[in-house]
Amino acid sequence: MLMSTEQLSPSTEPSLADLLRELAAAGYDDDFRAEADGLLRASRHACLHAPAAMRIDRVHRFEGVSDPDDEMIVFALTCREHGVKGTYVVPYGPSMAAIDAEMVRRLDPDHQPHKIA
Repeated sequence: MLMSTEQLSPSTEPSLADLLRELAAAGYDDDFRAEADGLLRASRHACLHAPAAMRIDRVHRFEGVSDPDDEMIVFALTCREHGVKGTYVVPYGPSMAAIDAEMVRRLDPDHQPHKIA
């Protein structure tokens, strides 16, 4: 089930650790990282996934209330080919690394709740 982007007020926003625990309990137990060859690496399953094979199930953006460098975005992803579920956590905004910006751009646009520049 595709869930939309969540943005909560700072007083109700869970911590990053709380959100990752919640997602792990829901089966998102792997950790994805962008690779230089344009693929996502699943740390726990030690396998590579093409961005187009990934379904974005949930996106949560953390706002940097006092410091824009604190902005993060969490993707809950499922590989349509292998069934691997995990999270992809990256800084959001100007502090996002080029490799992560390219990966976010390459994730299936039909399943992106919003455009990320």
